[in-house]
Amino acid sequence: MYNLPALEAELENTAFAGMLHFVAETDSTSDDAMAAARSGAPHGSVYLADAQSAGKGRGGHAWQSASGEGLYVSVVLRPQAPQAHWSLLPLCAGLAAIEAIRDVTGLTPDLRWPNDVLLGERKVCGILMEAGSDVRSQPFAVVGIGINVHQRGFSGELATPATSLDLETGGTTSRQTLLLRLLESLQQQTASLADEAAPQRILAALEAASTWVRGRRVEVHGPQASVGLTDGLDQHGFLRVQTATGIVTVQTGGIRAAHMD
Repeated sequence: MYNLPALEAELENTAFAGMLHFVAETDSTSDDAMAAARSGAPHGSVYLADAQSAGKGRGGHAWQSASGEGLYVSVVLRPQAPQAHWSLLPLCAGLAAIEAIRDVTGLTPDLRWPNDVLLGERKVCGILMEAGSDVRSQPFAVVGIGINVHQRGFSGELATPATSLDLETGGTTSRQTLLLRLLESLQQQTASLADEAAPQRILAALEAASTWVRGRRVEVHGPQASVGLTDGLDQHGFLRVQTATGIVTVQTGGIRAAHMD
Protein backbone atom coordinates (compact mmCIF):
# COMPACT_ATOMS: atom_id res chain seq x y z
CA MET A 1 0.00 0.00 0.00
CA TYR A 2 0.98 3.62 -0.44
CA ASN A 3 1.91 5.88 2.47
CA LEU A 4 -0.70 8.54 1.69
CA PRO A 5 0.36 11.14 4.32
CA ALA A 6 3.94 10.95 3.04
CA LEU A 7 2.73 11.30 -0.54
CA GLU A 8 0.67 14.36 0.34
CA ALA A 9 3.66 15.92 2.10
CA GLU A 10 5.97 15.28 -0.86
CA LEU A 11 3.42 16.79 -3.26
CA GLU A 12 2.93 19.94 -1.19
CA ASN A 13 4.81 22.25 -3.57
CA THR A 14 3.55 20.75 -6.82
CA ALA A 15 0.47 21.13 -9.00
CA PHE A 16 -0.83 17.97 -7.32
CA ALA A 17 -0.97 19.37 -3.75
CA GLY A 18 -4.25 18.37 -2.12
CA MET A 19 -5.34 16.70 -5.37
CA LEU A 20 -4.68 13.04 -4.53
CA HIS A 21 -7.69 10.69 -4.72
CA PHE A 22 -6.87 7.12 -3.70
CA VAL A 23 -9.06 4.02 -3.60
CA ALA A 24 -8.01 0.44 -2.96
CA GLU A 25 -9.85 -0.77 -6.10
CA THR A 26 -11.78 0.81 -8.93
CA ASP A 27 -12.95 -0.17 -12.38
CA SER A 28 -10.56 2.25 -14.08
CA THR A 29 -8.66 5.26 -12.76
CA SER A 30 -9.06 6.86 -16.19
CA ASP A 31 -12.84 6.50 -16.02
CA ASP A 32 -12.75 8.07 -12.55
CA ALA A 33 -10.61 10.96 -13.76
CA MET A 34 -12.75 11.53 -16.87
CA ALA A 35 -15.94 11.69 -14.81
CA ALA A 36 -14.33 14.11 -12.36
CA ALA A 37 -12.91 16.27 -15.16
CA ARG A 38 -16.31 16.55 -16.85
CA SER A 39 -17.64 17.85 -13.53
CA GLY A 40 -14.89 20.47 -13.35
CA ALA A 41 -12.01 18.76 -11.51
CA PRO A 42 -8.98 21.08 -11.69
CA HIS A 43 -5.63 20.62 -13.35
CA GLY A 44 -3.45 18.23 -11.39
CA SER A 45 -6.22 16.06 -9.93
CA VAL A 46 -4.69 12.60 -9.40
CA TYR A 47 -6.72 9.36 -9.33
CA LEU A 48 -4.77 6.42 -7.91
CA ALA A 49 -5.73 2.83 -7.15
CA ASP A 50 -4.07 -0.29 -5.81
CA ALA A 51 -6.07 -2.41 -8.27
CA GLN A 52 -8.33 -1.98 -11.30
CA SER A 53 -11.03 -4.43 -12.30
CA ALA A 54 -11.35 -2.97 -15.82
CA GLY A 55 -8.04 -1.24 -16.53
CA LYS A 56 -7.87 0.23 -20.02
CA GLY A 57 -5.16 0.51 -22.63
CA ARG A 58 -5.17 2.15 -26.04
CA GLY A 59 -7.40 0.71 -28.74
CA GLY A 60 -9.83 -0.81 -26.27
CA HIS A 61 -7.26 -3.27 -24.91
CA ALA A 62 -7.43 -4.34 -21.26
CA TRP A 63 -4.59 -3.56 -18.84
CA GLN A 64 -3.83 -6.23 -16.26
CA SER A 65 -4.10 -4.48 -12.89
CA ALA A 66 -3.68 -6.94 -10.04
CA SER A 67 -3.73 -5.52 -6.52
CA GLY A 68 -0.44 -4.06 -5.37
CA GLU A 69 1.46 -5.26 -8.44
CA GLY A 70 1.67 -2.12 -10.54
CA LEU A 71 1.28 1.64 -10.62
CA TYR A 72 -2.21 2.61 -11.82
CA VAL A 73 -2.74 6.37 -11.97
CA SER A 74 -4.67 8.92 -14.04
CA VAL A 75 -4.22 12.69 -13.97
CA VAL A 76 -6.48 15.53 -15.10
CA LEU A 77 -4.54 18.02 -17.22
CA ARG A 78 -5.57 21.55 -18.15
CA PRO A 79 -2.19 23.02 -19.14
CA GLN A 80 -1.82 26.77 -19.51
CA ALA A 81 -0.50 26.39 -23.04
CA PRO A 82 -1.59 27.19 -26.61
CA GLN A 83 -4.24 24.72 -27.76
CA ALA A 84 -1.99 23.82 -30.70
CA HIS A 85 0.53 22.39 -28.22
CA TRP A 86 -2.00 20.06 -26.58
CA SER A 87 -1.43 17.44 -29.30
CA LEU A 88 2.00 16.94 -27.71
CA LEU A 89 0.53 15.80 -24.37
CA PRO A 90 0.81 12.06 -25.20
CA LEU A 91 4.49 12.54 -25.97
CA CYS A 92 4.97 14.52 -22.74
CA ALA A 93 3.43 11.65 -20.80
CA GLY A 94 5.70 9.14 -22.50
CA LEU A 95 8.78 11.20 -21.73
CA ALA A 96 7.67 11.58 -18.10
CA ALA A 97 7.27 7.80 -17.75
CA ILE A 98 10.67 7.14 -19.29
CA GLU A 99 12.35 9.66 -16.99
CA ALA A 100 10.67 8.23 -13.89
CA ILE A 101 11.59 4.63 -14.72
CA ARG A 102 15.17 5.55 -15.61
CA ASP A 103 15.70 7.71 -12.52
CA VAL A 104 14.22 5.19 -10.06
CA THR A 105 15.61 1.95 -11.52
CA GLY A 106 18.63 2.88 -13.62
CA LEU A 107 17.09 1.02 -16.57
CA THR A 108 17.07 2.50 -20.08
CA PRO A 109 13.52 2.39 -21.48
CA ASP A 110 12.62 2.80 -25.14
CA LEU A 111 9.50 4.55 -26.37
CA ARG A 112 7.43 3.08 -29.18
CA TRP A 113 5.32 5.83 -30.70
CA PRO A 114 3.08 7.26 -29.45
CA ASN A 115 3.73 6.21 -25.85
CA ASP A 116 4.32 2.51 -25.23
CA VAL A 117 7.35 2.18 -22.94
CA LEU A 118 9.49 -0.88 -23.63
CA LEU A 119 12.48 -2.52 -21.99
CA GLY A 120 14.12 -4.37 -24.83
CA GLU A 121 11.25 -5.94 -26.76
CA ARG A 122 8.93 -6.14 -23.75
CA LYS A 123 6.32 -3.61 -22.69
CA VAL A 124 6.57 -2.27 -19.16
CA CYS A 125 4.29 0.77 -19.33
CA GLY A 126 1.20 1.80 -21.25
CA ILE A 127 -0.33 5.26 -21.53
CA LEU A 128 -3.89 6.18 -22.48
CA MET A 129 -4.71 9.79 -23.35
CA GLU A 130 -8.35 10.90 -23.44
CA ALA A 131 -9.81 14.38 -23.88
CA GLY A 132 -13.09 16.20 -23.49
CA SER A 133 -14.74 19.34 -22.19
CA ASP A 134 -16.43 19.97 -18.87
CA VAL A 135 -19.74 21.47 -17.74
CA ARG A 136 -18.33 24.94 -18.47
CA SER A 137 -17.18 23.83 -21.94
CA GLN A 138 -13.55 24.07 -20.81
CA PRO A 139 -11.21 21.55 -22.44
CA PHE A 140 -9.25 18.97 -20.50
CA ALA A 141 -7.12 15.90 -21.06
CA VAL A 142 -6.74 12.83 -18.89
CA VAL A 143 -3.54 10.82 -18.99
CA GLY A 144 -3.78 7.29 -17.64
CA ILE A 145 -0.49 5.54 -16.90
CA GLY A 146 -0.01 1.90 -16.00
CA ILE A 147 3.47 0.65 -15.08
CA ASN A 148 4.24 -2.99 -14.34
CA VAL A 149 6.24 -2.97 -11.11
CA HIS A 150 6.12 -6.21 -9.09
CA GLN A 151 4.51 -8.66 -11.55
CA ARG A 152 6.27 -12.00 -12.02
CA GLY A 153 4.15 -13.40 -14.84
CA PHE A 154 1.86 -12.29 -17.69
CA SER A 155 -0.73 -13.69 -20.03
CA GLY A 156 0.72 -15.29 -23.12
CA GLU A 157 -1.97 -13.66 -25.26
CA LEU A 158 -0.59 -10.10 -25.07
CA ALA A 159 0.06 -8.35 -28.40
CA THR A 160 3.48 -7.31 -27.09
CA PRO A 161 5.31 -9.49 -24.55
CA ALA A 162 5.33 -7.78 -21.14
CA THR A 163 7.80 -7.36 -18.33
CA SER A 164 7.99 -5.57 -14.99
CA LEU A 165 10.51 -3.35 -13.27
CA ASP A 166 11.26 -6.02 -10.66
CA LEU A 167 11.84 -8.67 -13.31
CA GLU A 168 14.27 -6.39 -15.12
CA THR A 169 16.18 -5.15 -12.06
CA GLY A 170 16.10 -8.32 -9.98
CA GLY A 171 15.12 -6.17 -7.00
CA THR A 172 12.05 -4.53 -5.52
CA THR A 173 11.00 -1.16 -6.91
CA SER A 174 9.18 1.30 -4.65
CA ARG A 175 5.83 2.24 -6.18
CA GLN A 176 5.75 5.29 -3.94
CA THR A 177 9.09 6.60 -5.18
CA LEU A 178 8.13 5.81 -8.77
CA LEU A 179 4.83 7.68 -8.45
CA LEU A 180 6.48 10.77 -6.98
CA ARG A 181 9.12 10.88 -9.71
CA LEU A 182 6.46 10.32 -12.38
CA LEU A 183 4.33 13.22 -11.14
CA GLU A 184 7.35 15.51 -10.82
CA SER A 185 8.37 14.76 -14.39
CA LEU A 186 4.80 15.07 -15.69
CA GLN A 187 4.55 18.51 -14.08
CA GLN A 188 7.78 19.64 -15.72
CA GLN A 189 6.78 18.30 -19.12
CA THR A 190 3.28 19.81 -19.15
CA ALA A 191 4.41 23.17 -17.74
CA SER A 192 6.95 23.44 -20.55
CA LEU A 193 4.14 23.36 -23.13
CA ALA A 194 3.58 27.07 -22.47
CA ASP A 195 6.94 27.86 -24.08
CA GLU A 196 6.98 28.83 -27.74
CA ALA A 197 9.86 26.42 -28.31
CA ALA A 198 8.05 23.51 -26.62
CA PRO A 199 7.30 21.55 -29.83
CA GLN A 200 10.94 21.55 -30.96
CA ARG A 201 12.20 20.55 -27.50
CA ILE A 202 9.67 17.76 -27.01
CA LEU A 203 10.11 16.34 -30.50
CA ALA A 204 13.90 16.36 -30.13
CA ALA A 205 13.65 14.68 -26.71
CA LEU A 206 11.38 11.99 -28.08
CA GLU A 207 13.62 11.25 -31.05
CA ALA A 208 16.56 10.93 -28.63
CA ALA A 209 14.58 8.58 -26.36
CA SER A 210 13.09 6.33 -29.04
CA THR A 211 14.56 3.84 -31.51
CA TRP A 212 11.18 3.67 -33.23
CA VAL A 213 10.54 7.08 -34.79
CA ARG A 214 13.23 7.04 -37.47
CA GLY A 215 14.55 4.28 -39.69
CA ARG A 216 12.45 1.44 -38.23
CA ARG A 217 10.37 -0.80 -40.53
CA VAL A 218 6.90 -0.94 -38.97
CA GLU A 219 3.32 -2.02 -39.47
CA VAL A 220 0.82 0.73 -38.70
CA HIS A 221 -2.38 -0.45 -37.02
CA GLY A 222 -5.54 1.62 -37.05
CA PRO A 223 -7.28 3.88 -39.59
CA GLN A 224 -4.04 4.51 -41.53
CA ALA A 225 -2.94 0.88 -41.71
CA SER A 226 0.22 0.57 -43.78
CA VAL A 227 3.77 -0.77 -43.81
CA GLY A 228 6.88 1.31 -44.20
CA LEU A 229 9.95 2.94 -42.71
CA THR A 230 9.50 5.50 -39.93
CA ASP A 231 10.66 8.96 -40.98
CA GLY A 232 10.48 11.09 -37.84
CA LEU A 233 7.72 13.26 -36.40
CA ASP A 234 5.85 16.24 -37.77
CA GLN A 235 5.35 19.46 -35.79
CA HIS A 236 2.29 18.03 -34.01
CA GLY A 237 4.11 14.90 -32.85
CA PHE A 238 2.45 12.66 -35.44
CA LEU A 239 4.55 9.87 -36.91
CA ARG A 240 5.68 10.00 -40.55
CA VAL A 241 6.02 6.64 -42.29
CA GLN A 242 7.55 6.26 -45.76
CA THR A 243 5.49 3.64 -47.59
CA ALA A 244 5.72 2.28 -51.13
CA THR A 245 3.14 4.89 -52.21
CA GLY A 246 4.47 7.88 -50.30
CA ILE A 247 4.54 9.42 -46.83
CA VAL A 248 1.72 8.49 -44.45
CA THR A 249 1.31 10.78 -41.41
CA VAL A 250 -0.06 8.60 -38.62
CA GLN A 251 -2.30 10.56 -36.26
CA THR A 252 -3.91 7.73 -34.35
CA GLY A 253 -3.37 4.03 -33.84
CA GLY A 254 -0.15 2.24 -33.05
CA ILE A 255 2.84 0.56 -34.61
CA ARG A 256 4.58 -2.80 -34.39
CA ALA A 257 7.81 -4.05 -35.88
CA ALA A 258 7.18 -5.27 -39.42
CA HIS A 259 8.40 -8.71 -40.37
CA MET A 260 10.47 -8.86 -43.52
CA ASP A 261 9.02 -10.98 -46.35
